[in-house]
Amino acid sequence: MTEKSLRERAQTLAEALPYLHKYHGSSVTIKCGGSVMLDADLQAGVLRDVILLSYVGISTILVHGGGPEISEMMRRLGREPQVVEGLRVTDAETMRIAQMVLVGRINQDIVSAINQQGGKAVGLSGKDAGLLVASKKEGPVDLGLVGEVEEVRPEILHTLVGAGYVPVVAPIAVGRQGETFNVNADHAAGRLAAAVKAAKLIVLSDVPGILRDRHDESTLISALTAAEAQALLDAGVIEQGMIPKVQGCLDAARSGVERCHLIDGRVPHAILIELLTDAGIGTMISA
Repeated sequence: MTEKSLRERAQTLAEALPYLHKYHGSSVTIKCGGSVMLDADLQAGVLRDVILLSYVGISTILVHGGGPEISEMMRRLGREPQVVEGLRVTDAETMRIAQMVLVGRINQDIVSAINQQGGKAVGLSGKDAGLLVASKKEGPVDLGLVGEVEEVRPEILHTLVGAGYVPVVAPIAVGRQGETFNVNADHAAGRLAAAVKAAKLIVLSDVPGILRDRHDESTLISALTAAEAQALLDAGVIEQGMIPKVQGCLDAARSGVERCHLIDGRVPHAILIELLTDAGIGTMISA
């Protein structure tokens, strides 16, 4: 390693110091989309960043999705996925598939990967300790067993974080009568961030952030207030899979989370760039 590269590394660490001081002892909720986690190298990078944060005293709760994997499994079983405004239409059989993929495979794969890289992780679904309590989501289209979170019971998260573990949460919720609901991971992350009073909610996706024109990355919007983000939703500027991501951020921002960030998880060390440098990337939504 050359002297120049060593100086650059030292400068990066020095730049991070004020942010390490600011966020030490605080909690950050990170939602990682299934599309990012499909790439083994991207997944490994994200999980290394999560482990690093835990080592420097920033507690992390990781919420994961799994849409592409669920759709793939459905097609293998001869079922065609249906999605309405970013939400999966979920009948009883789709619910069984979603639970199997999210809880039985993706969640445990992430937990294992964190533990293998030197972190300490514990896998949860929203059904564990009644973490996420939901009811059927109502709307103009019947989405089946899609749930809307009514209550978060974060005691299990506090217990795990206090013992130095990274909770890894699959977005499956329980109903008041013991039903099982499929909850959108972005919505779940927003509600969890609010419940644990997170300093930040970071949503990783495979897009640069909120675009005024979704076909033109040069139209990236770097910062919005919650009111401005809601206006873009109402105007139809935010479409398809970005709708629940922005809704999750708005839930968090309106419930006390100071900053919510929609960032491109394909960028190496995107979490660290957003959290520990002067630069920042993607779109920030503030209350």
